[in-house]
Amino acid sequence: MAGLRPVGAPYDDPMATLRIGLAQCNVVVGDLAGNARRAVDLIEAAAAAGCDLVAFPELTVTGYPPEDLLLKPRFVADGLAVLSEVAAATADGCAAVVGFVDGEPGGALYNAAAVCAGGAVVGVYHKRRLPNYAVFDEERYFEEGTHALSLFGVAGVRVGVSVCEDAWWPGGSMWEQGVGGAELIVNINASPYHRGKLREREAVVAERAAEAGCPVVYVNLVGGQDELVFDGASLVVGTDGTVLARAPQFEEVLLTVDVDVPARPVAADALPLVVATPDRSAREGAPAAPIVSAVLDPVAEVYEALVLGTHDYVTKNGFGHVVIGLSGGIDSSLVACVAADALGRDRVHGVLMPSQYSTGHSITDAEALADALSIDRRVVAIKRAYDAFEELLAPSFTGTVPDLTEENLQSRIRGVLLMALSNKFGWLVLTTSNKSESAVGYSTLYGDSAGGFAVIKDVPKLLVYELCRWRNAASPRNPEGREVIPRNVLEKPPSAELRPDQRDDQSLPPYEVLDPIIEAYVEGDGTVAELVAAGFDPATVERIVRLIDVAEYKRRQFPPGPRISAKAFGKDRRLPITNAYRG
Repeated sequence: MAGLRPVGAPYDDPMATLRIGLAQCNVVVGDLAGNARRAVDLIEAAAAAGCDLVAFPELTVTGYPPEDLLLKPRFVADGLAVLSEVAAATADGCAAVVGFVDGEPGGALYNAAAVCAGGAVVGVYHKRRLPNYAVFDEERYFEEGTHALSLFGVAGVRVGVSVCEDAWWPGGSMWEQGVGGAELIVNINASPYHRGKLREREAVVAERAAEAGCPVVYVNLVGGQDELVFDGASLVVGTDGTVLARAPQFEEVLLTVDVDVPARPVAADALPLVVATPDRSAREGAPAAPIVSAVLDPVAEVYEALVLGTHDYVTKNGFGHVVIGLSGGIDSSLVACVAADALGRDRVHGVLMPSQYSTGHSITDAEALADALSIDRRVVAIKRAYDAFEELLAPSFTGTVPDLTEENLQSRIRGVLLMALSNKFGWLVLTTSNKSESAVGYSTLYGDSAGGFAVIKDVPKLLVYELCRWRNAASPRNPEGREVIPRNVLEKPPSAELRPDQRDDQSLPPYEVLDPIIEAYVEGDGTVAELVAAGFDPATVERIVRLIDVAEYKRRQFPPGPRISAKAFGKDRRLPITNAYRG
């Protein structure tokens, strides 16, 4: 690393090195006091590491997204009060950029970044671009920032500050800060994960760094919040697009980076400068070695997103244990693996609920999986309950023949049993429906769709198989490459086993056909005509699109689950249930 800016050097000195802490932290929405304590601890840790500045994610104080908590004036006021506690922690010399909600409780609110130094808030930036698409609803709560921009002098370096969406717009505030003399820009974020998002972010940050003419520090939130997963992967990017540092994905970490900051001439029309901290003398000790964490491969990335999303939903909502119906099938096997990795084997309970149609291998496969994971397993056979329901319903069903009704009855009995265990022991029920099944309604309302958290709700069936093969292979999750999911689970035809010799492909096209149609229609917002023009079979498209449309009312009643695609069912895709359009 280049030498430090000399003591007392002017702001146009040829080169400086700024030590920055990227506080990639996991906060809890609404836990104002807890989030403030976490921030104070990280400021102290950054100061101990010799940092000049530590940057936190977007809305660190409140958690992201706070949603309708922002409609409570007291919540906003309490958030402003704890911000002062966070700012007080900067009295010992390390400045901080902290995300918070600014404004008058009960009045206009702003998604904001506070620049804290010397024990106080010395400046504030209001987010200028408010995302209002996909999972974002910021225009519902916030006003766009219109205040004049300033730069902040931190250890002799002119620093610009911006918030999340501002980085996605060329010619915006980051460009203005660069033109106005910024030597480094800090952009704080709560950017949720979906497949491929990291590469998109890195490309955008590289564009902003080149446009602004200075390095960009991009700090991202990590953790799960309801359906959203924040993957971290915070960055420092140079003006040439080089990733100078990258924090790991899906991990809470304080990444310390020494950033070389070439000085820029101070123009007559430069943005006003607020000196946050004075120039400092040369730092003792070795420079912080740059860390560029490797990016996970695409399948591992999804798996870790599911693990983090499941862990945080369960723990942040106060559940100690989870319970899963183990069928011996591919979906429940994956959910059990994710749960065990997320929570630990002692907190996962598997329940085998065989019926008269369950095959022997399904039972042995479920037992083998549970034993390989070392999780609790128990058997609650459902035939007697099924017979009792048939007897109760016999007078009403006189003159009818068995059909889907009797099949779904089995699934609903299993749902009742899992919910009974949940009620008795306080265990959260994890459901096992995947995206392919929920898309076409191939699940039972108040049966296998009943529960508290849908771990693979946004995972299509073909990806379920990929994730299971990955979990069985050698990886940090499985160093010895030990077979956890029985090979038979991966090789046998998928089946709900609700009637003799039932297979999924008797009711649905092969998943190699089905999944691309679902992706094109749901995630690509295609119409029937567009899908047919793209080469899909017309009759198959008509049938699958119809199944997707009529299942909307079922999906509205599903539990939340981690979002891993660019358009998930739930917060992302909001179609009317009553809908006559058949484009």
